[in-house]
Amino acid sequence: QLQLVESGGGLVQPGGSLRLSCEVSGLTLDSIVVGWVRQAPGKAREGISCISNTGTWTNYVNSVRGRFSISRDVAENTVYLQMDSLQAEDTATYYCAAYRNFLPTSGCSPAAPMKFWGKGVEVNVSS
Repeated sequence: QLQLVESGGGLVQPGGSLRLSCEVSGLTLDSIVVGWVRQAPGKAREGISCISNTGTWTNYVNSVRGRFSISRDVAENTVYLQMDSLQAEDTATYYCAAYRNFLPTSGCSPAAPMKFWGKGVEVNVSS
């Protein structure tokens, strides 16, 4: 069974940075597409970034493109989300999510339906 465990959330001032980690167990990264999904208070969940099973492709929604960066460490079976220039609007619970894909892909979509979910971490951007 695939398990996803997030870490790295917390309180940060506007303009600051955080790095979220998603430790994956049960499957290797070359067999799953991993995404980061966030849910702000009172709002629907929003997929914001993804990385393909090959690690070749990444994608972002416009609101975070240029500020957030998704990456992975295959040896550690961990996916990261580097978040820079954080704004109050980035305050949310951030979830690591994934679905299985064993085939080479031509990309990924942050809005793709996810099958497996972590429990989430809180990110609070406030002065």
